[in-house]
Amino acid sequence: MAQRIIRTNKIRIEDVSLSYYIKKATEKERHTIIFLHGFPFSKNSWRPQLEALEDDITGIAIDVRGHGLSTSGHGFFSIDVFAKDIIAFINKLDIEKVTLCGVSMGGYIALRIYQLIPDRIEGLILSDTHSRADDNTAKQKRFDSIQAILRHGRRPFALGFIDSLFAPKTILENPEAVELIKSSIRRNPIRTICATMLALASRTDTSDSLANIKVPTLLIRGTEDKITAKLLMEEMHQCIPEARYIEIEEAGHLPNLEQPLAFNKEINAFLLT
Repeated sequence: MAQRIIRTNKIRIEDVSLSYYIKKATEKERHTIIFLHGFPFSKNSWRPQLEALEDDITGIAIDVRGHGLSTSGHGFFSIDVFAKDIIAFINKLDIEKVTLCGVSMGGYIALRIYQLIPDRIEGLILSDTHSRADDNTAKQKRFDSIQAILRHGRRPFALGFIDSLFAPKTILENPEAVELIKSSIRRNPIRTICATMLALASRTDTSDSLANIKVPTLLIRGTEDKITAKLLMEEMHQCIPEARYIEIEEAGHLPNLEQPLAFNKEINAFLLT
């Protein structure tokens, strides 16, 4: 069996350079999957999934604009801007059909991409995410967080955020995952973090289009997720015609990092059906 190497590339998309990992299939390619990270992380959070893909799957993990090693371009972020960057990326690499896997913010982006190019999407994996826009309380919480970051810096935000993200077992027993996320937050400029919070606060509600999703969809949630309510994911399960919903034990908001073996088993099974 040929060794599969995860390579780092950059590609120019309009006003930004997007950094991405790619692990090409070594056998006849069955599917291409694009992984979309959460806020305020990077493509590094998807390495456990890239490493575990079957040999006939090409995997790509992208830093959305302003995150990781991707540039910020004009600096005015929205979920729509992120989605259109990914669509331009898909077009530039001439990928005919793609499966999208997004966690949290990455799920919002994936749902918007599906709205824009449904004929190019052959599957969706949506982890710890939902279709609803922020209500006024959630918007105000983000605005307050922006003010706190501008006043006190990233460190207090990162410490509080870590407690919300991970299951207690992860914090105790998986310091590598916790440090990866801390590092991602530290490396993102304050301008990027604040601009992305505004993007999250202003995102559109995609709930009305859930019934129009005609591709197989896997919904995954960590049982101890404190950020995405179970009710919101169950709502998507009820509305998406070909959706399957599973929960991963002893995981919080990032089950792909907290319980990678269980997460990888589910996505590989999904891709091979």
